[in-house]
Amino acid sequence: MTATPWRRRRARAVYLHTLAHSLLTSAALVAPAFAQGGGVEPPPTDRLIVKYRAVETGAQAGAATPDRQRLHARAQEVALRLGQRLEHVRVAAFDAHVLRLERRLPHSEVARLAREIAAADPSVEYAEPDRILTTQMTPNDTQYGQQWQYFEATGGLNLPPAWDLATGAGVVVAVIDTGFRPHADLAANVLPGYDFIRDTAMANDGNARDSDARDPGDWSSFGECGFFSPSRNSSWHGTHVAGSIAAVTNNRSGVAGVAFGAKVLPVRVLGQCGGYTSDIADGIVWAAGAPVSGMPANPTPAKVLNLSLGGAGACDTTSQNAVNAARGRGAVVVVAAGNSNTNASGFSPASCAGVIAVAATNRNGGRASYSNFGAAVSVAAPGGDTASGAANGILSTLNAGSRGPAGDSFAYYQGTSMAAPHVAGVVALMLSRNPALTPDEVASRLRSTARPFPSSCSQCGAGIVNAAAAVNAAGGGSTGEPAGNEMEPNDGTASARATREGETITGTMASLGDNDYFRVPINPGSTLGARLTPNSTSNYDLQVYSSGGALLASSTNGTGQLDSLAVRNSGTTQATYLIRVHFVSGGTGSTGGGYSLVVD
Repeated sequence: MTATPWRRRRARAVYLHTLAHSLLTSAALVAPAFAQGGGVEPPPTDRLIVKYRAVETGAQAGAATPDRQRLHARAQEVALRLGQRLEHVRVAAFDAHVLRLERRLPHSEVARLAREIAAADPSVEYAEPDRILTTQMTPNDTQYGQQWQYFEATGGLNLPPAWDLATGAGVVVAVIDTGFRPHADLAANVLPGYDFIRDTAMANDGNARDSDARDPGDWSSFGECGFFSPSRNSSWHGTHVAGSIAAVTNNRSGVAGVAFGAKVLPVRVLGQCGGYTSDIADGIVWAAGAPVSGMPANPTPAKVLNLSLGGAGACDTTSQNAVNAARGRGAVVVVAAGNSNTNASGFSPASCAGVIAVAATNRNGGRASYSNFGAAVSVAAPGGDTASGAANGILSTLNAGSRGPAGDSFAYYQGTSMAAPHVAGVVALMLSRNPALTPDEVASRLRSTARPFPSSCSQCGAGIVNAAAAVNAAGGGSTGEPAGNEMEPNDGTASARATREGETITGTMASLGDNDYFRVPINPGSTLGARLTPNSTSNYDLQVYSSGGALLASSTNGTGQLDSLAVRNSGTTQATYLIRVHFVSGGTGSTGGGYSLVVD
C-alpha cells in the first residue's frame, strides 16, 4: 500500500480538528489553531510517552517482545477499558517509551488516558500525550526586498556594529525544524544533519529516520491533517529560518545572515502536519551532542539550538527533560514564543524553564499583531508584520516548489519563527566572541543589553535584542582575552576593552603613566556606575568619557582610596561610554600595580 492512501485512511479516523499546521497560511488561521488561552486544546494525537522508574532491565528497555509486553501490561489494561489498544513504537530519549493508539484522539482524552496509566502502575514515573507541534510562522508572497530588521534604528537589531566584533565563526547553530534545502545562498554554511521523523507518512520522504536532513516538502492534501483540514503547499520553513541565521554573506548575491560565519546543523523533526514531541526531544538531545538510543553520535554538537516551533499546552516533562539535557551540555536553547496573540505560558516549548523565549516585533518596534507575550518571554526581536505590506516581513532563503522542491527563491515570512533565529544568530555572535559563556550568562546579557521598545509591546520581555550591545557584553574578544580580566594593550580609546554592566574587572597599571580604557554600552534612561579600588599603596584616578571624548565625570581620591562615580544616559538611544583608569602614583606591574574595577 502506498503512503498516500495510508495517510488518507488515517486522516478519516482522526477527530474533527483543524491542526496547527494551518499556521502555514494566513494570520487569520493562526489563532484558532493555537489559541489555547481561548479554550482550544492542542491537536489530536495517537501517541503517549510513558517513562518507567528505574525498575526495567537493559533487556526490558531494549527489544525483547515478551519483556516489553510485561512492561506495558497495565498500560494496555487501562487503554482496553477505554476501548483502545496500545502498540509499542520505540524507546526514546531518557529511556521513555513511545506507545501508539489505534487512531488519533482529542488531546484531552489522551491526557486522561496518560493520567490513568500513571495512577494504575506505581512503576510509571510519568505519562503524557506525545503532542504534535508545528512551525511558528505565517508566510506571504515571495518577493525580493531589503532586510530592514538588521539596521533600521526603530525596529532593527543594531546588527552592523556587531559584525565589527564577531561573525559567529566557530559556532554551530542547530535548526530543529523541517530540514533544509541546499540553497545557493545557504548551502556553504550547512553541516550534515539528521532526519529524526520516525513516522513514514509524516516524513513525506518515503522512509523514516536517516542521515538525510533535506526537506522533501511538508505539503498536505485536503483532509490529511484532520477532517476537513485544507490542503497546504510546502513551507520550506527550516530553510527560511536557517537563512536568517547563517545565509552566505558578502557574496554579491541574495540575503545576509545574522551570524554568517557560523555553521547550521539541520535537525529535521517537522514534516507533513507537524512533528511529534518525542521526535523533537530526541532531536534536541542529539543536536547538543548527548547520546540518543539507536542514533549515531553527533560529530558537530551545537552550542545554540533554534526551535521555531510549538504547540498549545504548557511545557511537558519530555520537552523539559530535553531542554535540561541540552543546557547540561552548555547549549543555549532559543524558542519561538508562538503566534496566537495570547500568553506564552500556555505553549510548549516556549514555557519550558531555561529557554530563551522570543516574542516578535514589527517594523515600528512594537509587538507584532500575532505574537504571544507574558512572563515566559525573555526578549523580543523582529518577526515582521505583513498586514501593512509584504516588505514589512522578514526576507530569507526559500524554495520555489509548491509541493516538492524546485529552484532557489527568497520570500518574506512573518512570525515568532522569524524572530527566534535572529536571537539565535546574535547568541552565535556572542559565543564566537566568548565561548566560555554559560546559557544563563547568555540569557542575562541579552536581557540586560536589550533596548526599550519604541512602540507598544507589553509583556514582551526585557526589550528588543541589541546585537552590538549584546556582543560587547559577551566579553572575550579576538585576542583571547578572558572576560573579567584587563589585558594590554588597552591604553587608548581605540583599543578600549569591551565590558558590561555587572562585571568586576581585575586590572593592572603596567607602567608609570599608564591608562586603561573600558568600553560600556548603556541603554537610554540607564545609569552607568563605576567603582575603582586601587591597591593600598597606589593612587589611580577614575574618569568616564563619551564616545566622542568629552569628559562626563571624574573621581580623584587619594592613595588606597575608593573612587566611584555615576553617569546617566539621558538620551533616547543607546550610548557607549569610556571608563578610564589613570595612573597617578604608586606601584606598577603584576606585584604592585593591581586594582579592582566594578561596573554596575
